[in-house]
Amino acid sequence: MGDEITNAALKAIRRILRAAEQGTRRLAVATGLTPSQLLVLQEIERAPQTTPGGIATALQFSQPTVTNIVDKLERANLVRRRRDERDRRQILLQATDQGRETLTTAPDLLQQRFASDFETLPSWERAMILAALERLGELLDATEIDAAPLIDSGAIDR
Repeated sequence: MGDEITNAALKAIRRILRAAEQGTRRLAVATGLTPSQLLVLQEIERAPQTTPGGIATALQFSQPTVTNIVDKLERANLVRRRRDERDRRQILLQATDQGRETLTTAPDLLQQRFASDFETLPSWERAMILAALERLGELLDATEIDAAPLIDSGAIDR
């Protein structure tokens, strides 16, 4: 395992993992939220009067995951649930004033920075990076691990 290129690759992976940890820590210190909780809160604010199912679809999270995250956000008084006036079966989500304030103080998420920079790359380079990342997942035997489009190492609904 002393190969120079192998060591350089391992260092690159470690830097990515450390960046994710540091981003999560900065977010927790600033807001008390995890990256997935912040994403859900952002999506609720972006699409007011949305449903948990709408959030799950938009973020590519499972419905139970969104429900668990919304429970935590509601306990923290960052979101509120209410029944739709026209269809009482529907639960609508809305950010509270405290939730909106939290959004203004939250640092940028690593995946938001990645997405904005990644989109500026030429399509051939994005495809090359994606192929390399998928291959890395294979090398680490991680292809069967369920993952949302989120740079965070912890459980998504913690």
